[in-house]
Amino acid sequence: MSGIIRKRKRAYKTELKPNNEQKTHLRMHAGTARVAYNWGLAYRKELYEQKKETINSIGLHKELNKLKKKEFEWMYKVSKCSPQEALRDLDKSYKNFFAGRAKYPKFKKKKTTSGGSFRLTGTIRIGSDQIQLPRLGRIRLKEKNYIPKKKHILSVTVSSKAGRWFVSVLVEEEFEVQLNNNPAEGVDLGIKELAIISDRTIFHNPKALPIKQRKLKRQQRAFSRTKKGSKNRKKVVMKLQKTHFRISSIRSDAINKATSYLAKTKSVIVLEDLNVKGMIKNHKLALVLSDASFGEFRRQMEYKTQWYGSRILYADRFFPSSKMCSACGTIKKDLKLSDRLFICENCGLKVDRDFNASLNLLHLAGSSSESLNAYLKREVTEQPLMVSQCSLMMQESNIKQNV
Repeated sequence: MSGIIRKRKRAYKTELKPNNEQKTHLRMHAGTARVAYNWGLAYRKELYEQKKETINSIGLHKELNKLKKKEFEWMYKVSKCSPQEALRDLDKSYKNFFAGRAKYPKFKKKKTTSGGSFRLTGTIRIGSDQIQLPRLGRIRLKEKNYIPKKKHILSVTVSSKAGRWFVSVLVEEEFEVQLNNNPAEGVDLGIKELAIISDRTIFHNPKALPIKQRKLKRQQRAFSRTKKGSKNRKKVVMKLQKTHFRISSIRSDAINKATSYLAKTKSVIVLEDLNVKGMIKNHKLALVLSDASFGEFRRQMEYKTQWYGSRILYADRFFPSSKMCSACGTIKKDLKLSDRLFICENCGLKVDRDFNASLNLLHLAGSSSESLNAYLKREVTEQPLMVSQCSLMMQESNIKQNV
């Protein structure tokens, strides 16, 4: 049975292999983007303070072009897209601020060991082992045949991390959504283990940050002893950046593997709507909770389920998944965080705390079957379903009736 053909925007990111001359030009483009962003932010703040007026990215670009021959003549050495896209990013930052999604835009700092980032549009050609960018020419790629060649390219973002340059190619492509007839599962996110699935599959938490914490402290002490502006300081900063990049790579790899497996092999995935900001306020758990990246796990699940025809549900934030017995529905109110084994005093069930929570989440998929059947007739791009308090009460009553 053929699936549904849809369109999506997808970014393919891989590492560049530039020579020394190309690295210089990449830093020039990133520096131009930073200067244009800071100039635009200062211009908008001054315009509002003096005239109580605002200006969009198009108006800012016109004003910047007037100053190029006098103050920013060196901008002619780089692509015009670099400052233009930076001003568009500034416009998006203001829109996010007024919509309440972000804080007020800040000035970007010049980093001596990191090249920053910039975005390009226009004529971009992809080869098997190289990419051709405007004003930069052909730059070699470390990974061959990864970026698709025959796709509609929207933009290219070049960024630098820990001394390494990366390119992210945003393309618009068609993909086929197949009907997913796999079983439904409940997934409990945790600290000890990254994800515990109701079919007894466990994705281990690499705990990259706690493991590297001792190394980070040692490098941070070495950084504090160096003189500001010295070459030794730059060397230590580069070591710190490499360690942080290694930590983020380990974490990202674990989350990508878990979310891809769930989206491909499960038809319905039930997660908890966790209050991560409130949980991080606990100073004893803040480090490990931040390292677990529950928000990133949720973000990836939302778009990957759309790709593979699966469905994601969210349990209510106050649903007692850990405190409820998965066999009889009895709620154990005195359950502590240190109790890793769930023991039900009513039916005598003895089971791992996290596995018990995943089973309770799995029950929600059955209690919301009507909502799921209605979903199969709707668009795959709609927002994930939030299981209501009403359905939770029905689920609890059904469990008690079956006992």
